[in-house]
Amino acid sequence: MDINEIVEIVRNFPGITRKHPIQDVVKYLPTADFKDILASAGEDAAVIKYKEDCLLFAADGIMESLMKVNPFYAGYFAVLVNINDVAAMGGRPLAMVDVVSIRDNRICAQVLKGMERAVRKFNVPIVGGHTHPDCEYNAIDIAIIGTAPCESVIYSHTAEVGDDVIFVMDLDGFYPPDLSFAWDTTTNKDDSLVRRQIEIMAQIGEAGLASAAKDMSNPGCLGTLGMLLETSGKGALVHLNRIPTPEGVDFKQWLVSYQGCGFVITCPPKNSAMVLDLFSSVGMTGAVVGSVEDSPIFRIKNGDEERVLFDFSKDKITGCIRKRRC
Repeated sequence: MDINEIVEIVRNFPGITRKHPIQDVVKYLPTADFKDILASAGEDAAVIKYKEDCLLFAADGIMESLMKVNPFYAGYFAVLVNINDVAAMGGRPLAMVDVVSIRDNRICAQVLKGMERAVRKFNVPIVGGHTHPDCEYNAIDIAIIGTAPCESVIYSHTAEVGDDVIFVMDLDGFYPPDLSFAWDTTTNKDDSLVRRQIEIMAQIGEAGLASAAKDMSNPGCLGTLGMLLETSGKGALVHLNRIPTPEGVDFKQWLVSYQGCGFVITCPPKNSAMVLDLFSSVGMTGAVVGSVEDSPIFRIKNGDEERVLFDFSKDKITGCIRKRRC
């Protein structure tokens, strides 16, 4: 394992670099004057106080490259990524709306089949939206709403110094044809199992076990942790040899893979065993891979070798940090 190569791969991976423009967008969209918005950009979902509970509101658009390579998975993942965003916040998804833009009816049909498959698998309905039937491009975008008790919401920006860093993945999966960085753990599994996997984060939130969390999305496991640390104003040391990895999968590929069901969690060390046991009960593999530090430097270590992956005093992923209330 060449640790210098890993640093270069992660820092230059498109799942990381395409996050950079976020900071230029959110500065035009202030939220500080809206008292019921408890959190916004920089989190997996916005958190909005509503009566006795909190609403979790998120949206995702699927990359053009995925639409071209595999429109079925574009539709399926459009649903899945939104469900994971709500779950990562300790919430339960309620419903979604979509925006479908159509150039090619054959591609649209595959996208809709993927969406239907995911809706049935996770039992979260698409209740409306908008259709552009005469576009010069094909696209699918979905927004989701979920709910959680306000005291149970798990934020991204609240990692604490001394927290354990936990990576949890479902190692029972596969890379679909032509999708080298999308680890599919859900399409072939029993519906009830994948729903129980998603439910675990809500249980963790209700039990108050986690300080912070995010779902492992396009930036991969290390990149996702990087976003959490950045918005928390913290750093960490992660031991690469502790990261759960499936047999036969290239480690460098694994580090930048989207996870069909995977979470980065920080929590007090006394809670780590309970968090890991909860995920183990639904067939997921987790490990304490490091710890959160006060310095804004994210380091990785392999044996005696150690390198800086991100120094957030000068590096940016999204640019959203807690003091700016992005």
